[in-house]
Amino acid sequence: MGLRTSASALMELRRYIIIHYMISVTIESPHPDLLVGIVESHRVRGGPADAALDSEIGAALSRLKAAPPSDTVKTAIRDLLRSGGYKPAGRGKPASEYLAQAAERGEFPRISHIVDALNLVSLESGLPISLLDAERVMDGTTALVVRLGRPGESYAFNAAGHEIQLDGLLTVARKEGSALGNPVKDSMLAKTTEFTTHTIAFVWASRRALEKEALRNVCQRLGRLLAGAETEITVIDGSGNK
Repeated sequence: MGLRTSASALMELRRYIIIHYMISVTIESPHPDLLVGIVESHRVRGGPADAALDSEIGAALSRLKAAPPSDTVKTAIRDLLRSGGYKPAGRGKPASEYLAQAAERGEFPRISHIVDALNLVSLESGLPISLLDAERVMDGTTALVVRLGRPGESYAFNAAGHEIQLDGLLTVARKEGSALGNPVKDSMLAKTTEFTTHTIAFVWASRRALEKEALRNVCQRLGRLLAGAETEITVIDGSGNK
């Protein structure tokens, strides 16, 4: 009986550590304007968006029609991405711009609760967001880094195998490993699926558009909408400070 009790206690301790230990993310490519909000959520809601999120999306789309956003955030994000030599234009523009254009056409994408929540927060803030499956992200690594894409580096971003070239583009990657996401398109290796229960989101921002506390508010909204049982949030700047 004593052995069973000890084993049970050990499993509960292990569960607590897994839930409350936030994935380590550091900055390898410093930039004075860079801010990254990180939202890690456990046991997120599966399936399609619930009624509350549906209502929030409808309200946001109505606000967008009444008062289109300014170009301040768009310009700041594009300038941030240019700093490494990447050209954020055409098919290589930030994901937030694709989303805003789709919303203006009345084609706001509806995929699942967690992806719809991400898209809503991106639409409201004008910031690109990477939403990744944390279990897939951490396969074979102990930590993540934010760095510039390396010369010749690329990954497939859709099921058809189309690739994005990452040279000079801000990315989140496994420490000493492959890139997994960026402000334009995320890797198929790390995207969420219908089976995802543990997510990590990266909200890409620039000090020229908002300060740390404002970005933290954006992250908190995303965390609430993801509706996970446990959520941890942090904001790091281009020097790696929290």
